[in-house]
Amino acid sequence: MKKPVYKRICLKLSGEALEGKQGFGIDPKVVESIAGQIREVHDIGVDIMFVIGGGNFFRGVEGERNGIDRATGDHIGMLATVMNGLVLSNALEKIGIHTRVQSAIEIRALCEPYIRRRALRHLGKGRVVIFVAGTGNPFFTTDTAAALRAIEMNAGAILKATKVDGVYDKDPRKHKDARMYRSLTYLDVIKQRLQVMDTTATSLCMENKLPIVVFNMTRVGNIRKVVTGEKIGTLVA
Repeated sequence: MKKPVYKRICLKLSGEALEGKQGFGIDPKVVESIAGQIREVHDIGVDIMFVIGGGNFFRGVEGERNGIDRATGDHIGMLATVMNGLVLSNALEKIGIHTRVQSAIEIRALCEPYIRRRALRHLGKGRVVIFVAGTGNPFFTTDTAAALRAIEMNAGAILKATKVDGVYDKDPRKHKDARMYRSLTYLDVIKQRLQVMDTTATSLCMENKLPIVVFNMTRVGNIRKVVTGEKIGTLVA
């Protein structure tokens, strides 16, 4: 197997990625597939961390449309990310990969509080660290949390897992003539308002020269391909 080009990665996983074709909740087969792909990468010595969303259960923005205070809605969404993190942790532990779930809001009965030095020690011991509850603050997305944690943990790249092959000039599910970009600059993403990560997250990555790779996670083996430097997806750098 090829050697990894990234020693440490931050995998940004949306809540929707876990729902599969169900449209809500968690598809056990999808979680099992993700765990298997992570094992491949873990076995070649890559340090792995996750930042996970909660959109398969709840989104603060959607809650606001239904009359829920935005800050309250965002906190509900943070709890949804905790559920997803625990499910992913369980799947990885079942196949022999040690994990730690760290939350930006304290839920000591279920997971550790986020402490940077402790997270770094876990990564150094080969554990997969799963960051949940975003940044712990309302009005900030899990994209921003991913950029922040990746920078704090000295990751080599953010791997943005999606259901399409990369970043397109328009929605490829609606437009047959959609064109995929192989590479973009951070300013391209911001100026063209491309759906990669939100502006705050993209700006953080730009300021810290942290590459973002957007790829299709539903194709088994793609995580390993990205980590070993194969040219798939879209590179933002």
